[in-house]
Amino acid sequence: METKNKRIVSVDVLRGFDMFWLIGGTGLGMAVVKLFSPGMQEVLLPQFEHCQWEGFHFYDLIFPLFEFVMGMSIVFSLSRIISSADKKKAYIRIFRRFILLWALGILYYGGFKHHWPDMRIVGVLPRLAFTYFIASILFLNFKKRGLAIISAAVLIGYWILLSFVPVPGVGHPSVSPDAHWAMYIDQHYLPGAKHDGTWDNCGILGTFPATVSALLGVFASLILVNKSITDKKRVYYLVGGGLIMVIAGYLWSIQMPIIKKIWTPTYVLVAGGYSFMLMGIFYWLIDIMHFKKWITIFVWIGVNPITIYLARNVMDFNDLARRFTEGDIADLLGKDLAYLALNIVSVGLSLLLLRLLYKHKIFIKV
Repeated sequence: METKNKRIVSVDVLRGFDMFWLIGGTGLGMAVVKLFSPGMQEVLLPQFEHCQWEGFHFYDLIFPLFEFVMGMSIVFSLSRIISSADKKKAYIRIFRRFILLWALGILYYGGFKHHWPDMRIVGVLPRLAFTYFIASILFLNFKKRGLAIISAAVLIGYWILLSFVPVPGVGHPSVSPDAHWAMYIDQHYLPGAKHDGTWDNCGILGTFPATVSALLGVFASLILVNKSITDKKRVYYLVGGGLIMVIAGYLWSIQMPIIKKIWTPTYVLVAGGYSFMLMGIFYWLIDIMHFKKWITIFVWIGVNPITIYLARNVMDFNDLARRFTEGDIADLLGKDLAYLALNIVSVGLSLLLLRLLYKHKIFIKV
């Protein structure tokens, strides 16, 4: 990402770090942990899976972190357009990207191989499309204070709904897995297929707090582009602000649980806080200290994130990896080392594709 004076490499690296876990890094991490003692496995393995309902694991950070980085990109891309043209061009870009992301999401979940109403019209990419659209429109029309008020209003309003308004048909407020407002709204108003037959965890209601996750990225970028703030203070604001959000989220979770599937306000704060801290740490290491020897593969991923995300849906990289790691090789290595080898090859194939794209300056952007 660029300011007028220099490229902020750490934003690309953070995006690449986030996507790494979606292109095989999670399986690789689990394979490594399976070589540890049973006690360590019991502690670490759950971190590579989503919480069943309440709580927060490392893997629960991946989606909101991408929302956060996408929010950061809004500031850089739209600010350039506004400075060189007018808002009309920015609105055209926003609408075009919204349509493309949403359409790619439809294709990702099967597209027209399903008959209506079995098509899934929401999901990860569609949610990114809607949150990008809303956050971008807000960024074009409100200053920092307005964005902060809107973000707070969404989280507080959502908290009031979940905590104090009875769910129809239940008779009382609820955030239990089988009775909550997100389920009720999807059951009654979401067209197309529901993810689990009754509601979609990327459905209608959670899109609004997820937009706040993107707006947190907008705030982070505004810190980075503010020329009145020194580099050291930027790190302090990002890491310190993130720490405050994490503490506030966990304290609030005493009353309002952290639940990824319905994107509760506490989930927004905890995930956003960790995202802020990671951005601060990456910015300090890469753009201030110039410690860049470790970032190459993350840059490859970070400049082509949607490409590799879709490629791993179209091509079965794990199946390709099995052609190199199963049979006699698996027997020779043993179960755990064979699983590690499978994941190393799978990730390696993804990185090989990304390296080729990067080497030939092929950057497929939506």
